[in-house]
Amino acid sequence: MNSFAKLTSVEIKLLLREPAAVFFGVAFAPILVVVLGSIPGFRKPVADLGGARVIDLYVPVCAAFVLAILGVAVVPTALAIYRERGVLRRMSTTPVPPARLLGANLLAGLAMGLVAIVALLAVGRIAFGVALPRQLLGYALALVLAAAAVFALGLVVAAVAPSGKASSVIGNLLFFPLMFFAGLYVPREAMPHGLRQVSDYTPLGAGVQALRDASTGSWPHATHLAVLAGYLAVFSLAAARLFRWE
Repeated sequence: MNSFAKLTSVEIKLLLREPAAVFFGVAFAPILVVVLGSIPGFRKPVADLGGARVIDLYVPVCAAFVLAILGVAVVPTALAIYRERGVLRRMSTTPVPPARLLGANLLAGLAMGLVAIVALLAVGRIAFGVALPRQLLGYALALVLAAAAVFALGLVVAAVAPSGKASSVIGNLLFFPLMFFAGLYVPREAMPHGLRQVSDYTPLGAGVQALRDASTGSWPHATHLAVLAGYLAVFSLAAARLFRWE
């Protein structure tokens, strides 16, 4: 455990040395909340959105943004670069197994994500009066499942990408549809019924809705939690079968 803690600390330091990873993984989401909250119309209740304010709807979407950018872009690319440079192969000859490096990278990414999500919740609350999650246990469960599902998808990306550049390209191709169904470009409440139903069965569509339910005080719907658990199981199994250390 001591070696794992040290390895995780090193991975966090390495991530912090990457300006793009820090900006998009930690700083961008809180900044996006500020930008959106600064639009006057986004701070007023909208009848077509059930009386909700747009800024209230976008805080969970920004949390999903953090998970997506770290889960399918930052962490998989780091792992693909390690494989490309032979780091994993060399580590396989040491007492520290490559799987420990994998766990350290995941934990480092999750730590960055937690900092970003706490920051964007604080910014939303202090600057624009966005209510903090009322169902804390449900919010935590939804956040953990959504993060696990997206990071499991990222491990599949890391498993099949032959290089860091290829991993970055694949991650970017996945990021945009994931965030579309999460409601980044069009709020889920404004989507046509059929499209919203499709969104309910995507990792971040289900994740955002579960976070919104918990934010308003309701327990996340069982369907959305089941969808997240299903993605976690499928992607984890696929990553375990496809992942190679060399």
